[in-house]
Amino acid sequence: MAAAAGLGPDVLIEVFKALGNPARLQIMQWLKDPDTHFGAYEPIADRRTVGVCVTHIQAKSGLAQSTVSSYMSTLERAGLVRPTRVGKFTHYRRDEERLAELAAAIDTTL
Repeated sequence: MAAAAGLGPDVLIEVFKALGNPARLQIMQWLKDPDTHFGAYEPIADRRTVGVCVTHIQAKSGLAQSTVSSYMSTLERAGLVRPTRVGKFTHYRRDEERLAELAAAIDTTL
């Protein structure tokens, strides 16, 4: 049984592993509504189009910078977020198109 949109079991496993960490799952939830969850931080760029600065994710999470960088790399490899460089900072936003593909694959596969 093939997954929707050409997303095979290996892709789904990588996504589930990425989201299996409570902090990474929380970050994905925050990024769903960045204006609400990061409103206390002065945006460097538009949160909706460019994303949330990694320093703001780090500050909100209370995790070490290296941990947040590792977590964001994991989410990026799983195709859940897209990075955008603004000056010396990386901003992250959810990849909503990819998330829709994953939802369809889950619906078809499971």
